[in-house]
Amino acid sequence: MIFWAFSFIWFKVANKTFHPITIVFIRLMFSVILLTIFLIVTKNYMKIKKTDRKLFLMLALFEPFFYFLGESFGLTYVSATVCSVLISTIPVFATIGAWLIFKEKLKAINYAGIILSFVGVLVFILNRDGSISFNIKGLGFIILAVLSAVGYNLTLSRLVGTYTPVYIVNVQNLIGAILFLPLFLIFDFNHFISTPFTFEMFKPILELSIFASCGAFILFAWSVRNIGITKANVFSNCIPVFTALFSFILMGDKLTAQNVAGMAIILAGLFMSQINGTNKNIGDALALTGKTA
Repeated sequence: MIFWAFSFIWFKVANKTFHPITIVFIRLMFSVILLTIFLIVTKNYMKIKKTDRKLFLMLALFEPFFYFLGESFGLTYVSATVCSVLISTIPVFATIGAWLIFKEKLKAINYAGIILSFVGVLVFILNRDGSISFNIKGLGFIILAVLSAVGYNLTLSRLVGTYTPVYIVNVQNLIGAILFLPLFLIFDFNHFISTPFTFEMFKPILELSIFASCGAFILFAWSVRNIGITKANVFSNCIPVFTALFSFILMGDKLTAQNVAGMAIILAGLFMSQINGTNKNIGDALALTGKTA
């Protein structure tokens, strides 16, 4: 969770030099190389069934493609703290999606948690006069990321029982890198080659690849196997708290009493929305929500 919390900060640092598409493309390439090596060493490389190829393509379109477009461009307009708080509402939207598509029954406390989370978001982003204190364009991109993650999870629920989490992430990142390649060549390549290269410039992207896209996911998958999905997923609600703390210490982001109150309400709603959650298959999908970030 600490690695994922830092991912928002690392992106903000990398964004000072590179454009969002460049950051995502290089990050995905590094993560594919690292995860492929990991799968080969552990002898966990698998073969995709023909019937699942379309699902993997859909998976990659939702995340990393649309998800990273939304999150990355969103981070260019809003702070790391704001982005992490809004991204943390993904489990709430995923719960709603599971209810609409899979007809999963929720308890009254789950509905109350969903409503409370939205109230917390409003408290976090609204000024006293009712105006929004954060960039509308940035919020729009982050909403795209949230909705993409929901689509990702509903698709993931069809694959999680057949393939290992690390293998799924490796395949989706490989397809995602292929999808981002044309955008990189068209929009960012000239800027990329004209930028003087130093290790310090690439350091935050390497950190994103090693710790966020690879290490954190592998650690999370290991935790799920040992303490269960429900217990492991609860810890993801700590991500915005860690991000806010690290942003305050390292980047000088300011937090008001209203921001802290909104964050507390969001976290309370997230916990309530996940109480006595879901059946195993859908639970697997919700547990992995947004965890490739």
